[in-house]
Amino acid sequence: MLPRKPYTLSLPDGRILRLGDRTLVMGIINVTPDSFADGGDRIDPAHALDAALALEAGGADILDVGGESTRPGADVLPVTEELGRVLPVLRRMIGRVRVPVSIDTSKADVARQAIDHGVSIINDVSSLGYDPGIADVAAAARVPLVLTHNRGTSHDMYRHACYTNVGGTIAVELRAVIDIALAAGVSEEQIIVDPGLGFAKRAEHTLAALADLGALSGLDRPILVGPSRKSFLTAALGERSPAAREWGTAAAVASAVLLGAHVVRVHDTLAHVDVVRVADAIRAHTAGGDVTADSLAVGGKLKSE
Repeated sequence: MLPRKPYTLSLPDGRILRLGDRTLVMGIINVTPDSFADGGDRIDPAHALDAALALEAGGADILDVGGESTRPGADVLPVTEELGRVLPVLRRMIGRVRVPVSIDTSKADVARQAIDHGVSIINDVSSLGYDPGIADVAAAARVPLVLTHNRGTSHDMYRHACYTNVGGTIAVELRAVIDIALAAGVSEEQIIVDPGLGFAKRAEHTLAALADLGALSGLDRPILVGPSRKSFLTAALGERSPAAREWGTAAAVASAVLLGAHVVRVHDTLAHVDVVRVADAIRAHTAGGDVTADSLAVGGKLKSE
C-alpha cells in the first residue's frame, strides 16, 4: 500500500477535478475501425454517443475519445482523417454528457480543434514525442495534460524496450518530458503522468512498471494508469482475446489503486467502478489510508469552486 497525495486540476469551464480522495475512472471511447479492444463499433457517432452515455451511467468520471489506433504496428493517421472521426463524435457528446471529456491524440491540430468543441483534457500517449506542439495547445487553453511514457513509434517501439530499472527509468524520462511541457508554458499543476503500460514495453517491463508505480511519486504529479485489456495480461492469463481479459484487467486496476494511482483508464466502467470502490475501501482501512468514508459515497463527482 503506497500513499496517494491529493491534487486538483482546473478545467476550462471552471470546474475543479479532485484527484486523491478516491480513484477516478476514465472510460475509453475508441472511434477507430481497427480498435483492438472493442471491434471498432464506435466509429459511428450515434454508436459512440450511446457508448459514452453507457460509460457515464456506469460511473465514469472522465470520458476519453480517441480517433487513432495506438496498437503496435498501427500506421500514423493523417490529421484530416483523425479530425473526421473525432469531431462528429464530440459534437454529439459535448452537452449530452455531464462528465469532462478528454481527447486521446498526439497531434496539436486535433487537440486544438477538440478543445474548441468543448474537450477539457489532452491525453498524449506519445509524451510530446510525435508533435511537441501539443504542449503549446495545452498551455494556451490551460487544460490538463496527460503525459504517457513512451519511446519510438507504433512501428518500432519494441526495439526501444530495453530497461534495467523499469520504474526508475520511466520516472527519469517522464521528468524530462515534464520539463519540456513547463518550458512551453504548461502549468505544472495541470500535468498528469502515465507509466505507459504496453508502450515500448514488453510484458515483463509492463508488469514491472505497474509493480513499481511508486517510483513515479517523486514526480509529485497525479498518476493515471491504463491496463485495460492490454496484451501484457496474457503473460499471466495465457493467450486470449482482448474481451476475455476483463478479469485480468480487474486485477491490474485493483493493484494500480493500491499502489497509488489517481485515475484508471478502462473500457468497462460498470465493472471497474466496483473494483475501484473496493480497492479504495481497503486503502481507507489500512495504516496511512488516504480515503475517507464520505469520499467513497456512490455518485461522487466533480466539485465546483
